[in-house]
Amino acid sequence: MKKLILLLITIYTISNLNAQSSKREEGIQFGLKAGINASNFSGDLKDNKMRNGLHIGFVSEIIISDKFSLQPELLYSAQGYKDETPGAFSKQKFDYVNLPVLVKYYVANNISIEAGPQVGYLINAINRNNDGNTTIPEQSKVDFGVDLGLSYELNNGIFFQGRYNLGITNVNASSNASAFTYANSVFQLSIGCFF
Repeated sequence: MKKLILLLITIYTISNLNAQSSKREEGIQFGLKAGINASNFSGDLKDNKMRNGLHIGFVSEIIISDKFSLQPELLYSAQGYKDETPGAFSKQKFDYVNLPVLVKYYVANNISIEAGPQVGYLINAINRNNDGNTTIPEQSKVDFGVDLGLSYELNNGIFFQGRYNLGITNVNASSNASAFTYANSVFQLSIGCFF
C-alpha cells in the first residue's frame, strides 16, 4: 500500500513538472488573480492612514526565455486613504482600472522578480463620511506608476505575489495654485492561477 501511494505521488509530481515545462514551451499563459490592497496617498496630505481594499482581474504571461517573461494584467483596484484629521474622519475611495505591464526575471525555478510601468484610469473618487457619499471633484483621470514585486508560482499554476506601486502622477488635478499634490502608494498581496 505504501509503495502504491508513493508511486501515485511520484506520477502526480512528474505530471505536474511536465505540465509546467509544457506551459513554458507554449509561449503564453492566461489566468485570474485577486487580492488585497493597503493604499494611501503620498505628498502634501497629513493625518491620512492606509485604506484596505481589493483588486481582481486578468493576468497573462508571455514567455520570452527560461529567465524572462512579460506579464500584462488588467485589474480593478480599490485604492485611496482614510482621512483621520481630528474631528473629520472619512474614507477617500478611489477606484481604478489598472494596466500594469511587468518584466519578470526568474531568480529560481518558481520565484521571480517583477518590475514595470502601470497606467490606471480613475472610475470614481468618493468621499465617504457620516453625512453620506460625495464625489471628489478635479481628480486626474489617468494615473501613471511604477510597480516592483516578487512572485512565487507552484507547479500546478497557482501563484502568489507581493507588489508595491509607486504613483508618479499628481492625482489632484485642481488648477488652484495652492492645491495639495499627492500620488498613489499601494501595497498588494495577490493569489491567482494560470490555466
